Amino acid sequence: MGKPTKIRNRIRELRFHANEMTQADLAGRIGVTRQTINAIEQGKYSPSLESAFQIAEVFGVGLEEVFQYGEAG
Repeated sequence: MGKPTKIRNRIRELRFHANEMTQADLAGRIGVTRQTINAIEQGKYSPSLESAFQIAEVFGVGLEEVFQYGEAG
């Protein structure tokens, strides 16, 4: 799927706090595969802008609460 991205995310943490939502549940809610959610969580794939906004909307938080850009610090 290409080189790792500099986009970090809190999807796994947010899923846990959302009654331990599964990757498959999140994928179904935004119209992608479970494998896509897994790749995004692991930083192997950057979501489209639309998917990123949809993920944030599912959790009821702002985009920056889910995704951060730059080197880990």
